[in-house]
This record gives sequence, C-alpha cells and structure tokens, in this order.
Amino acid sequence: MVVVGAGMAGVQTAVALREQGFTGPVLLLGAEPHQPYDRPPLSKAYLLGAAEGSAFEVDFASLGVELRLGVEVTGLRPGDHEVDTEAGPVPYDVLVVATGAVPVTLPGSEGVPGVHLLRTLDDAERLRPVLAEQHDVVVVGAGWIGAEFATAAREAGCAVTVVEAAGRPLAGALPAEAAEPMAAWYEESGATLLTHARVDRVEPGEVVLADGRVLPAGAVVVGIGARPATGWLRGSGVALGPDGSVVADDHLRTSVPDVYAVGDCASFPSARYGARLLVHHWDNALQGPRTVAAAVVGAPSRPYDPVPYFWSEQFGRFVQYAGHHASADTAVWRGDPADPAWALVWLRDGAPVAVLAVGRPRDLAQGRRLIEAGTPLDPELVADPDVPLKSAVRA
Repeated sequence: MVVVGAGMAGVQTAVALREQGFTGPVLLLGAEPHQPYDRPPLSKAYLLGAAEGSAFEVDFASLGVELRLGVEVTGLRPGDHEVDTEAGPVPYDVLVVATGAVPVTLPGSEGVPGVHLLRTLDDAERLRPVLAEQHDVVVVGAGWIGAEFATAAREAGCAVTVVEAAGRPLAGALPAEAAEPMAAWYEESGATLLTHARVDRVEPGEVVLADGRVLPAGAVVVGIGARPATGWLRGSGVALGPDGSVVADDHLRTSVPDVYAVGDCASFPSARYGARLLVHHWDNALQGPRTVAAAVVGAPSRPYDPVPYFWSEQFGRFVQYAGHHASADTAVWRGDPADPAWALVWLRDGAPVAVLAVGRPRDLAQGRRLIEAGTPLDPELVADPDVPLKSAVRA
C-alpha cells in the first residue's frame, strides 16, 4: 500500500487500513518535511501563539506505517504500478491519492514581499510575526479562511481590511440569505469589509484596487479558494473533473485499477443529493478513508455518501454547516440573524437537506441526524427556535 499525501485523509487511510485488518506494508509519502499535522488550528490558535503545533497523535511505528517526508510526487505510471518522485520511482500494489488541495494564488502577486497564503505549517509560521508585530493587514477573499484569519488578526490588534469581489462574504459557499447577515460581523469586530472590490495589483506595502483606491498593507493574506492538488496525475489515465478533482466512484475508486482517491482532491457521486460533490473540509478527510480501507481489504461497505459537515470559528461565533443546500426548495429561519444565535434549515419536499447553525450546536447535531434519515419536518415547527428540531418531525 502506498498512500500519497500525509494530511488528515492520508494519515486516516493508513490508520483505517490497520483497523480493518490490512497486514501488508503501508508507505505514507508526504510532500512537507514536518511530522504529519492537523490543519484547522493553523488559522486559529497556532497563529496567535496559543498552540505550539498540531501533530497527529498517531504512533506510526507501532502501526507498522513507514513515513517518507519531504518527498514530492511528480507523476503516476499505472502500467508499471509506480509513482514518480523527486527521489526516484516508488512501486505500489494499491495506491491511495490523498494529496489534498492547494490555495489559489492572486495573479500578479507572486514574489511580492509581504504576500501570504495560509495552508501549511510553514505558511502559519511566516504569519505569526505579522500578528505579533500588529501590521496593517489586507485580506483578499471573505471566505472561510479569510474570515478566520481576519478574526485572529483582530484579536492580535491588527488593523484589518477584507477585500471581497462578490457582494457578500462566503459568496461561493452559502446563498445570499445565509451569508448577508455575516457581513455585519466584520464591522462589529473592528475589521473593514469592502465588497464588490477587486484587486488590480499588489505592490510592496500596499494593495491597489480596480477603482483606484489604495490600501496600506504591511501584509497581504490571500484566501480566494483552493483547487485539488492533482496536476501530477495529468496524463496518467486517472480521470479528472473540470474542477481538477479525481473523479472517484461511490467506493472512492478511480478510473484506473488499484488506485483510490480520498479527501480534498477527490469528488464522489452522492445519491442523497443527486450530484457529484467535492468537499474541501476536515470531516470528509476523516470519513472517506474508512470506505477506502474497506474496499482495499474486501470488507462489506456502503457506498460513500456522507452528509458533508464543517465548522468555522469567526468573530466570536461558532458556525456549523451540515448537508448540501443546492437542491433545496424551501429555507426556514430559526431565530433572528441579527441575534448572536440562529439557524437556517433547508428543506426539499419537506425533508431537511442542509442546516446552518450559528451558536446553536444542538440544532446542528439534531439536524444532521434528520438529514441522514431523510425525515420530513413540519416547517412551522422548524421555524420556532424554541422547538427542538427533533421535535419538528411531521406528524
């Protein structure tokens, strides 16, 4: 077994293989030199110096998993059952692609001093002094990473301006009714949010917008999305989608025999939602490896069709989302979005398909179970924030 990628999906694949009885050699290849680590703390506690690392608490030696770190994989030759690396070819019997995603860079910003991405431990290490020295910070992109970094920067005492090309935060992740109330959170925190604002160019110490405005910037943090890290697979025969993701089936097998894909780099068909999903979140990287391991060892398993889940800590709020709202025909509010705690539930033919919970973790937990079960709900009961969601089941 060769697993390419030593993030959450790759590490959990190695662990799941052993848990499900695989006894052969397991080799885990990681591009970074660091001991495998968890990413969520990088945009939160680690940046602020409240944590000194997030290495996985996995004893690879006792599991019989060989780690090769600092090894970049450059290609795949399925006919030879080998992956190419900078250090030479590596043979495999079964290969798992778990290379994750890489941040999208801001055109024209490459090589400009003071421009940062936030994906790796080294990225976070370079940003810690920015916060410690309280630089004026411009964040490009009001997505999840942009909001979390802006939160950390404000907590550190930095002046923060967030530049967003769309008309609201999280425009690529949530519909307008859900995302628009979040715009007020920036101002409450003391950050400035500029919407309908496009970056023309970045120069040392400043960001120039398309309308001519010039923003002082001791540091620029770019958070405009991520794409699957699959460039090394081009020409290999592994089918890739228009978004660059590995096109996996419902057991996370690729189009090439003996090759699986899991985590941020792989899309999968969801019968639940009638769509192919690409989920760039921690929970997907945790759950998918169990399906891969079962397929490898030949154990019975259900098709991989999770209710996607993620969370974000931003501006003093705990935001959680479960499901996939694109297929919904109705959205029902639970509470006032101007209040500290509220939720939004999306229904399709009366059954919940997604829930967004701000400061209402019980709504999220109950909503997720109801989505998994496909339980029809009474919209009037759903709309009453004092009625538990589990008690809003249609009579």
